[in-house]
Amino acid sequence: MTDSVDSPTFRLAYVPGATPAKWARIWAERYPEVPLTLLQVTSTEASDVLRSGTADAGLVRLPVDRTTFSAIPLYTETTVAVVPKDHVFTAAEEITLADLADETVLHPKDDVFEWDRPPGEPAFERPETTADAIDLVAAGIGVLITPQSLARLHHRRDLTYRPIADAPQSAVALSWPEEATTDLVDDFIGVVRGRTVNSTRGRTKEEQPKTKKAPVKKAPAKRPARKAVSQKPRRRK
Repeated sequence: MTDSVDSPTFRLAYVPGATPAKWARIWAERYPEVPLTLLQVTSTEASDVLRSGTADAGLVRLPVDRTTFSAIPLYTETTVAVVPKDHVFTAAEEITLADLADETVLHPKDDVFEWDRPPGEPAFERPETTADAIDLVAAGIGVLITPQSLARLHHRRDLTYRPIADAPQSAVALSWPEEATTDLVDDFIGVVRGRTVNSTRGRTKEEQPKTKKAPVKKAPAKRPARKAVSQKPRRRK
């Protein structure tokens, strides 16, 4: 368990396209005594990894099973169409779903969108992964609808992408098993929510790391002002 007194660690799973680096850096600065282990998993594996306890929390794509998991939405991504660089779509800054009506649209089995099938004409078969779909786009087989982070993750020089104005979007969230909320999970929630290091939410004051206060320098005591001595004029003899 992550609350082990002997050697506490925090295990964070993350799906492709999610970027835990910023929060991992803050964690390392704030809790150097608790190593953070990053576990990259596929979108389809994320729930099983969290449910089995292999990871304490994860950066996953919504939706999640709210009867089992708690989730804090973090951000929503732009949806793009990945196309060859010489495709007609590159002449526009953004496109719409209607523009895809006559295109062969690839639908990988690890697709992150909640639809039965994407718009456009279906391909002869579904690619196993988004990476496989990218290879098919490069081969001129079709186009791919995906979150922008995945388009960047699988970047190729012969491909580009354009935003789709009216497409569904994918949201990334921090998620963990509701019945397994530990102090370390709550600490990581504080990191992603931007709580300060002195925040006591989720822990009692006695459980918070103690920090030494800088000694307060006292100002030197003021000396009492000397009374002016009046000098009487001397009498002439």
